[in-house]
Amino acid sequence: MDPALLRVLCVTAVIQLIAWGTASLLAIVGIRMAADLGMDVPTAFAGSTVFYCVMGLCSPILAKGFVRYGARRVMMAGTLVAAPGFALLATASGPPAYFAGWTLLGVSGSAMLSTAAAILIHETAGARAQRAMGALMLATGLSSSLFWPTTAVLADLWGWRATCWIYAGLHLAVCLPLLAFALPARPPAHAAPQPAEAAPQPGRRIGGKRTFCLMMAAIALNGFVAFGFNAIFIELLKVQGVPPEQSVAVGSLLGVLQVSARVIDFLGGGRWDGLTTGLWAGGFIVAAPLIALLADGSLAVIGLFVLVYGLGTGAFAVARSTIPLVFYDQAAYARALSTIALPLNIACAISPPLFTGMLLETGAGSVLGLATACALVTLAALVALRRFRPHRLSTADLTPAG
Repeated sequence: MDPALLRVLCVTAVIQLIAWGTASLLAIVGIRMAADLGMDVPTAFAGSTVFYCVMGLCSPILAKGFVRYGARRVMMAGTLVAAPGFALLATASGPPAYFAGWTLLGVSGSAMLSTAAAILIHETAGARAQRAMGALMLATGLSSSLFWPTTAVLADLWGWRATCWIYAGLHLAVCLPLLAFALPARPPAHAAPQPAEAAPQPGRRIGGKRTFCLMMAAIALNGFVAFGFNAIFIELLKVQGVPPEQSVAVGSLLGVLQVSARVIDFLGGGRWDGLTTGLWAGGFIVAAPLIALLADGSLAVIGLFVLVYGLGTGAFAVARSTIPLVFYDQAAYARALSTIALPLNIACAISPPLFTGMLLETGAGSVLGLATACALVTLAALVALRRFRPHRLSTADLTPAG
């Protein structure tokens, strides 16, 4: 790996660890925040809904910015928005400031989280992007393992408001300088060789749009399940029989398992593509909630659920960025990711309050049943997507068929 790419990977990994880790604080302190702000728990967790909705709505708008200015500058702007977002959370006394804070964090997330990181890597790595993204995911998969216990400790010591101030400082003191001074200059747009236009094929336009719809559905539904579970994972473990004092520790193992799956994908190198990764990961995600439904308080079965779910979601997190590489050329990749980000983030926005409300009102069984159904549809979409693997799509195929 050349030094420039290695530097980009290291810097991006640190930024993604901090950005995702700090944005996940609701999973640890959401119930405390609800109590302090006089809101019910589902309303407090709707902060995640605002976060992902805003992130999804802003992502297509930023597509031109990524192309014109490069990912580094867009990510710097995102960092500058994240700090006041956490400051608003820290000083909130009720829903208006609380949701305003999550709105700013959503704007920030669209500019600096997964889509931006993937585009930054693609700008630097080009044809090596899939392997480079796998390397990035090895590090960023540890965000929950690092920040869930960190958030719990900080909140126990100084409260969740002080924790928000600390996280605002991390963005300004660590992320912003790294983006400003530690990354190489963006290569000129004309420096990267552009692939030749593929010869028109009969039905290629229709097939391309069908492919885009299948890809969008699979990625969005996977995000719906993954982010819904992330919001309630520790509470789900408690409901399933894990002692409360052990639930954070067991939940933190999820990040280690996710990284383990990414290690396997990374070591595979170029021997399989992102669609293959998505297929086997999708199978694991189908199996995980079915295992949890059979747990009946057994810690061994719950442990198997955490293992299978962690491996599946860890691998699919890589696939969400690498499946489009199978179908889109370099010129279309940034726009493709930004377009897919809208339904993906809306799905991620809906799932945390929905999963939280279902867990509180109807129990774990309904949550696990819904997750199983969504995972099955995801897997079916990926299986159908295999027939389009040989095609290399163009920007004309990015609009879903009406």
